[in-house]
Amino acid sequence: MQGKRLACAGLVVGAAAVLLGCGPQSEGVGAEGIHPGVPAARPPRPVLGQGRLDPFLDDLQRRTFRFFWETTDPATGLAPDRWPTESFSSVAAIGFALTAYPIGIERRWITREEGRERVLTTLNFLAGLPQGPEVSGVAGYRGFFYHFLNMADGTRFGQVELSTVDTALLLAGVLTVGQYFSQEHPDEESIRRLGDFLYRRVEWSWITPRPPVIAMGWYPERSAEPGGGFHHLDWYGYDEAMLLYILALGSPTFPVAPEAWAAYTSTYRWGSFFGFEHVGFAPLFGHFFSHAWIDFRGIHDGYMGGKGIDYFENSRRAVLAQCAYGEANPGGYVGYGADEWGLSACDGPADVTRFFRGRPVRFFSYAARGASHTEVRDDGTITPYAAAASIPFAPEVAIPAVKAMYRRHGAHVWGRYGFFDAFNRSFTFTDVQLVHGRIVPSFGWVDTDYLGIDQGPILVMLENYRSGLVWELMRSCPYVVEGLRRAGFRGGWLEGAT
Repeated sequence: MQGKRLACAGLVVGAAAVLLGCGPQSEGVGAEGIHPGVPAARPPRPVLGQGRLDPFLDDLQRRTFRFFWETTDPATGLAPDRWPTESFSSVAAIGFALTAYPIGIERRWITREEGRERVLTTLNFLAGLPQGPEVSGVAGYRGFFYHFLNMADGTRFGQVELSTVDTALLLAGVLTVGQYFSQEHPDEESIRRLGDFLYRRVEWSWITPRPPVIAMGWYPERSAEPGGGFHHLDWYGYDEAMLLYILALGSPTFPVAPEAWAAYTSTYRWGSFFGFEHVGFAPLFGHFFSHAWIDFRGIHDGYMGGKGIDYFENSRRAVLAQCAYGEANPGGYVGYGADEWGLSACDGPADVTRFFRGRPVRFFSYAARGASHTEVRDDGTITPYAAAASIPFAPEVAIPAVKAMYRRHGAHVWGRYGFFDAFNRSFTFTDVQLVHGRIVPSFGWVDTDYLGIDQGPILVMLENYRSGLVWELMRSCPYVVEGLRRAGFRGGWLEGAT
């Protein structure tokens, strides 16, 4: 591939220069202020939406908001893991739902009173759920919550783990509404008080059986066994756990040791993929989950400072590399291209191996798909949320992608709440018992569900692109500021934060 020029990201493989810009001008390229001919080492900062979205993206954002407003139980605030398939509640999806309500208020899709009532209901319900070491009948332990909760009463679903990262995603939403509802109103005062209570009671330092790093979870039924019930794996970088460590470091009650961040970053893998050097993590969700709440533009820890970039630029390069991978399409999958890409954790058709174009391909149901210098897991399944949530990082390639997927496939992949979770035009096998979705003749497999943790990044990152609302709220959150400083972040907006 030496010297071959790819249109997506204007990449010249094997050459020194990387030219930015992808797709026709009619898809919005140029409107974001990106010009070809800019060296990859220091591309211009993407120009964000400045308060505006074009009509299609505005409709997409509104539909994803409606997902949370209409599918969340108004009596409890519990958000479903998926819809319309009946499911349990995901605590991470609750975090995105809480973050959605200020966005809905600012967009005038709901009133402040409506949003305030929903938020207060949610926080009251979460704070009142039982916690303890019991195997069942509780929602969590030591301030953490179980990954999934029963929709009926909010207690642990099945034997899922007490989840550290999902608790962090929930608390990010809790802290967001605490920052937003700042008026001298009894209900808003209660929101702030309950948010502080939920965050401050989490015993981050307890769930570090192999200090200073944080374990992925804990199981009460295994607490008497060697290992004390803690998950055998810890959170090491680079992935979505950046948010987890920053919240754990910022705690005024049970913080983890400052050395935790250095331990987390010690396993970063820097490399090049399709000409873009960055810290690798194959599924794109790891490049935008933490960014949904934390504005990493212009602030640096020791690791990224040494590389001369920030985490925002790192995510930008990961997005551009995956776009280039989609255009190169080494797997020969149907439909891949400069404006049809997006690999992340998402639904898929089934866990089977079938021959595709003369070679065996392992297909998956729900799985973390991705493409990076660290690994490639690609079965032809594209999830539109990967491109949609990447718009703040690389609007010049992400906006054309989501528009093209809607224009070409909207009849199959679009519904009441925007894009269904995923589709796979290479999977046309009719002799397989599907785990999710359906086969559309002459098209391929399409999902029929929306997933809360995939809808959330679309909504939040579009708002960050549009107005920076969530970033601005969290820049004034003292727990986030303290967590970043304890992790060694310096510069930019953090210098003036209090």
